[in-house]
Amino acid sequence: MHVTDFRKGCPPIYETASNDDPRPPAPPCLTLGDLGIGFPVVQAALSGYSDWPMRVIARRLGAPYTICEVMLDKFVLEVSRGSKVRRLLKVTDEEHPVGAQLMGSAPEDFGPAAAQLVAAGFDVIDINFGCPVKKVLGRCRGGFHLSQPPVALEIIARVREAVPDRIPVTVKMRRGIDDSEDSREKFFAILDGAFELGVAAVTVHGRTVLQRYVGPSRWEFLAEVKRHVGSRTVLGSGDLFSPQACLDMIRQTGVDGVTVARGAIGNPWIFSQATALARGEPLPDPPGLFKQREVIREHYRLAEETYGERRAGRLMRKFGIKYSRLHPDGVQVRDAFVQVRQTSDWQQVLEKWYAEDRAGVHPPAEPEIAGTPGGGESADAA
Repeated sequence: MHVTDFRKGCPPIYETASNDDPRPPAPPCLTLGDLGIGFPVVQAALSGYSDWPMRVIARRLGAPYTICEVMLDKFVLEVSRGSKVRRLLKVTDEEHPVGAQLMGSAPEDFGPAAAQLVAAGFDVIDINFGCPVKKVLGRCRGGFHLSQPPVALEIIARVREAVPDRIPVTVKMRRGIDDSEDSREKFFAILDGAFELGVAAVTVHGRTVLQRYVGPSRWEFLAEVKRHVGSRTVLGSGDLFSPQACLDMIRQTGVDGVTVARGAIGNPWIFSQATALARGEPLPDPPGLFKQREVIREHYRLAEETYGERRAGRLMRKFGIKYSRLHPDGVQVRDAFVQVRQTSDWQQVLEKWYAEDRAGVHPPAEPEIAGTPGGGESADAA
């Protein structure tokens, strides 16, 4: 168990020198209950991605808070001694504060699973009511709960009762199952009920469950939600693929913070870049190839430490493909990472394509395709 106390106030990003200061006001620091987070741009839960190696890299490069990939309640309870769950439950000192996200169908399983996650060292329990993946909905999990407020609120109540008061409980939602009036009423019933039950914050993704990742995230809905809840904490999600977009969402909608999902895969620098913009500085140059190589190599080392050499090569391909978007020869580098099978292959890609310290490029502001990845926030990626 960790001993560091993060329940302290957050310093401002910068102090405005005078009323004539031309810089836009910095967003206020983010808190979850009594837990001080700091800069209000954090890494979302990403199923299949936000494992311990990704979270550590993000924290080292400026993310003030990260959330573990989504875990099924039954999995936490029934396979608690297996190697896979031990990897999922891995928390190290440099990560705090760090959250764990739970998803499931039966309310009675959520409380015991949440207690297990607290015992493992997680600082926040996040409940997933947003996953739009078809197989998840078919099993009455994730976004399905937006169709049944009584069950959703029972889940929240059980989690809140099962964990200590010092542990913030948060909820992730989409703006509804669809855009019907019935769906809207159920969304607000769950939203209001969640705060009444004591949740510290609600994250809202601006797409519906049926919309999945098609079409734009509706930021105006986020603004409506924030007006509705007043001083209660709301985080926004959806279409955050650049540091400027993160700040724009906060300033345009009034949300208290944002969670970056797909935009953080292969671009952990997005957090420090957003911080620089918030200070009124120009957008930092993208990292050069030597800096990229250093981070990619360390990410691989952490993955190898977690999964072993045999699995790390295969599991890291998806990250290499995303890192390639920052390379000036992105298509060729992406194709090279696709062929990686083992550590020697990985090293060959770095030696060939990252041998010269050329300037990097900013990744595209929009995702290559409308749908990806799948799972927790990848069950809710944005």
